[in-house]
Amino acid sequence: MSFKTHCLAAVAALALCGAVQAQTLRYANQGELKSLDPYTVNETTTNAHLGHPYEGLTARGKDLKIEPALAEKWEISADGLKWRFFLRKGVKFHDGSDFTADDVIFSADRVRAQGSNFTTRIPTSAKFVKVDDHTVDVILTAPNPILNAQWDTWYIMSKKWAEANNAVAPTPAAATTPSHASLNANGTGPYRIESHQPGVKTVFKLNENYWKKIEGNIKEIIFTPISSDATRVAALLSGEVDVIEPVPIQDIQRVNASGNAQVLTGPELRTIFLGFDQTRDELLESSVKGKNPFKDPKVRQAFYQAIDIETIKSRVMRGLSTPSPLMIAPELYPHAGFTRAKFDTEAAKKLLAEAGYPQGFELGMDCPNDRYVNDGQICQAVVGMLARIGVKVNLNAQPKAQYFAKVLKPGGYKTSFYLLGWTPGTFDSHNVLYDILGCRDVAGSSRGESNLGNYCNKKVDELTDKILVESDTAKRNAMIGEAYKMTVDEFSYIPLHQQALAWGVSKKVKLAQRADNSVLLYYATKEQ
Repeated sequence: MSFKTHCLAAVAALALCGAVQAQTLRYANQGELKSLDPYTVNETTTNAHLGHPYEGLTARGKDLKIEPALAEKWEISADGLKWRFFLRKGVKFHDGSDFTADDVIFSADRVRAQGSNFTTRIPTSAKFVKVDDHTVDVILTAPNPILNAQWDTWYIMSKKWAEANNAVAPTPAAATTPSHASLNANGTGPYRIESHQPGVKTVFKLNENYWKKIEGNIKEIIFTPISSDATRVAALLSGEVDVIEPVPIQDIQRVNASGNAQVLTGPELRTIFLGFDQTRDELLESSVKGKNPFKDPKVRQAFYQAIDIETIKSRVMRGLSTPSPLMIAPELYPHAGFTRAKFDTEAAKKLLAEAGYPQGFELGMDCPNDRYVNDGQICQAVVGMLARIGVKVNLNAQPKAQYFAKVLKPGGYKTSFYLLGWTPGTFDSHNVLYDILGCRDVAGSSRGESNLGNYCNKKVDELTDKILVESDTAKRNAMIGEAYKMTVDEFSYIPLHQQALAWGVSKKVKLAQRADNSVLLYYATKEQ
C-alpha cells in the first residue's frame, strides 16, 4: 500500500465513525500508541494515553500541582526517611478486583525491574512495607522531599492480573514480541480499553465504576494515529476527528480561520536537545575508527557552534519556539546568567581542526519524525548546518516506536548522535540533573536512565544528591546553578529550544490544555 493510499484509508476509516453518539470523541496524534504496558516508554504522549485507563498514587491537576489520587493522603516522618501513604478504599480495577496495598508493592517492584523505562520513579533503595490493606510505608535511606512528585505517571497495576497473565516483568521498548500487558490494560482509571490495534486504532470506554466523577462528558474515545500532517489537519477541518495534536505550525492560521475548529497554543515545558555518545571507545556509525570524537569537548563545542538556532526558530519552527541555553525551561529554573554559545561556523571548523579533524568526519544520527513539533525537519536542518563544517551526517529519521526501540535497546543504548525532548517529571531541576545529566550504569542506581550518550561528571552527581535533600531554596538554587554551569562548560548536550503547544480542537469541544502537553480527555466536554 502506498503512503498516499494508507493516508486516504485512515481518513475513510475515521469517516465510518461519523455516526457515533455526540459523547464519542475522536482524537488523532501524529504518533502511534505501540504498547499499553505503562512501564515500557517514559514519553509524555504515551503517558497521557495511558493516564486514561491507569492512575498513580498521586495526580496532577490542570495547574500541574500534585494532588491525591489512589493515595488519598500521606504523611512524612520528622527525619524524612519514612512516608506513609493512606490508600483510597473502595477502588476497583477494571476487572472488578479490589485495589490494595499488595498492588502498590507489586508495582513498585515491577517499575524498578529490568526492562522498565521508569526506574527513576522510585529510589532503588526504597523499601515498601505493607502496614495493612490500605496503608503502605515507604522507607528511605536518605530524605527525598520530592519523592512523590513524579508518581502521577507511575501507574499502579494489578498484582493478580499481571501474575495471571504472565505479565509480571515489564515489556522493554525493544521487545519484538508483544506481551499481554502491551496489548491489554487493567487499571483503575476513568476509561477502560475496549480494543487496541497497535498503530491502527485504540478505543477507550468510560469506566462506569470509577471512584470519582470526571469533569468531562466523554463516554468513548477513539484514538487513531495519523502521521501525515495534511491528512490529520484535513480530518479535523472536515469534522472526522474532534482533536488533533500537533497542528503543523504552517497550518495554525488556516485552522483558526476555518470556522469549525481552533488551535489551542501556549508555551510548553519540554526542552528539545541533541545528545552525543560519550561512552564508547568507537562510535557505532562513524568514519572515525579506534576512537570516539565526542569524548573531546572541542568536538562537542564545534557541533554546538555550527548550529544556527535562530534559523531553526524562524524557518523550521516559524517563530514558535524559544531557544534555550539550558536543558530545562525557564519557567522551571530561571536562565539568568546563562546564554547559548554563539553560532559561528568558522569557530566550529577551527575547533574541529584543533581536535584532529580538519576535514571533518562522517557519522550516523537518530531522530524521531512523529514525536516532537517538526522533529524531522529540525534534524534535516542540523544535517545541513553540520555539513558546512565538513561533518557528513547520515540521518535515520523514523517513527517514534522504531526510534525508541532502537535507542533504548537493553545492554547499552544504540545511538551515536540523536535528538530527544524532555519534560522533567517532577517539574524540578533535580530530575534533569539525575535522569539526563547523571552518570549512567552506576551499580545499583537508576541514575542517568535517559542519558542515552552517558555524559558523566561525578561532581555533578555529588551536587545532584545534595540538591535532592536541601530544603533551603536559596542554597538549593545556588547548587543547581553550579551543576548546570559544569554541564554547560563541558558542552554535555546541545539544548535547542522549548517548542510551543499546538492542539487542534473542534469548536464543539472544550478542553483544558496543560503546559506539559498531556492531552487528557477526561477534561473534555463535547456539545450534542
